[in-house]
Amino acid sequence: MSIGIDMRSRAVAGSLLRRATGRYLSPLASLALFAVMFVVVVARYDFASPAQVFLNLLVDNAYLIVLAVGMTFVILTGGIDLSVGSVVALSTVIVASALQAGWPMPLAVGTVLVVGPFLGMLMGLIIEHFDVQPFIVTLAGMFLARGLCYVISVDTLPINDPVLRVIGLNYVYLYEDKFIRWTVVIAAVVVVIAVYVLHQTRFGRTVYAVGGNRQSAQLMGLDASRARVSVYAISGFCAALAGLLLAVQKLSGYSLNGIGLELDAIAAAVIGGVLLSGGVGFVLGSVIGVLVLGTIQTFVTAENLDSYWTRIMTGALLLVFVLVQRLVVRKHG
Repeated sequence: MSIGIDMRSRAVAGSLLRRATGRYLSPLASLALFAVMFVVVVARYDFASPAQVFLNLLVDNAYLIVLAVGMTFVILTGGIDLSVGSVVALSTVIVASALQAGWPMPLAVGTVLVVGPFLGMLMGLIIEHFDVQPFIVTLAGMFLARGLCYVISVDTLPINDPVLRVIGLNYVYLYEDKFIRWTVVIAAVVVVIAVYVLHQTRFGRTVYAVGGNRQSAQLMGLDASRARVSVYAISGFCAALAGLLLAVQKLSGYSLNGIGLELDAIAAAVIGGVLLSGGVGFVLGSVIGVLVLGTIQTFVTAENLDSYWTRIMTGALLLVFVLVQRLVVRKHG
């Protein structure tokens, strides 16, 4: 009897080990990297409250977390979305200009949350039905959204709406003096919904199947075309929401917001273990990737280094994780 139990325990352990060395390897490596980097940074600069330093990573990067969630959906299908940084800027400009024009706050916010998904859906339809490479279509979308920003306004537009100021400025105390902001709560809700959709719904399974092998997904009766268009609409929605979070964080809209932000979202997803070829990855891995990037920024700021060091270190990490993913694909391909 004990031998049977021991054999089953070894089988379970072997199964967990195979999973850890398979699709979980990259996100686990990212988590380990974040833990080591965070401990080193906290120890080096002797921060008074390591817990608040961690919470500050969430506060400072709430909009990027939402953006990375949308990018994860797209990359899981084997696509890419280069327009999200410009959509973020467009969202900040639309909400700020609409409020200045006297629009009610719900209408201004609702307009932003319609424009983003509409642009994403439009790009998805072109990609799917005209068989154009996602890189080209979303690059065109990037220029379009950025151009619309300049058409609306080239100036910084302040946001004075009391509700948005509360969301952007008020603290949410967790315990004692440890706090986050409402933007983090919104980002956390988005992450929870995304995890549920990807892992507990037919649509989520379709997204993974399309990224793994589209022909097989279609043979199983899955609507690959609808899923592919939908992920770009989801990415557009997340970009619009991220723009709103950035707008309330800065309490302004500006046409030059979000430059290069699409690359940060892609980097966060890849560092978090999402394969650019599609079919493999997790939303929580992308969140870890955002925390890694945030820790790099904290280190650069604490060291009083020039901002370009953030890009250098991000590029080096990205290259390492791409190589790790390549080795994993070769081993398990």
